[in-house]
Amino acid sequence: MGQLNFYLEALDRKVKKPHENPSIGILLCKDKENEVVEFALNRSLSPAMSAEYQTQLPGKKLLQQKLHEIFENNNTEDTQ
Repeated sequence: MGQLNFYLEALDRKVKKPHENPSIGILLCKDKENEVVEFALNRSLSPAMSAEYQTQLPGKKLLQQKLHEIFENNNTEDTQ
């Protein structure tokens, strides 16, 4: 997560245009036992600083399910 936050900070400072919203990072990891989904926001973004906050991101459970499906499909294709 620390590295993801570093990249978000760099992205917002160097690449983001003034009219764009702050970047959001999504970390997706999988091993044999489970799927991990984490969201990261730029450190300078705080709900206390926001007059209005809206999100259209999918929930963690949905992302975990999709990540699981991707790996299941890839494993099925590899065995065919």
